[in-house]
Amino acid sequence: MPIDRLVLIIVCVIAAAGASIWLALLVLATFTVPQVAIVLLPIALIAYVMIRLIRERVGNPTEDHYDKMDH
Repeated sequence: MPIDRLVLIIVCVIAAAGASIWLALLVLATFTVPQVAIVLLPIALIAYVMIRLIRERVGNPTEDHYDKMDH
């Protein structure tokens, strides 16, 4: 992967994270949300991604979407 593309991806990820935090702060300032909900939301998202990743890794090898791709 060229360094230009890697830097672009990193910049986009950092910008998206900053925008997410800014939006979350705006929402939290507007509503009264219990602090437990603030902690549980990122944990739930990480758990969802991990479950999807594990299911993909241990899934049926005959359903591999990348087997018949032309490179």
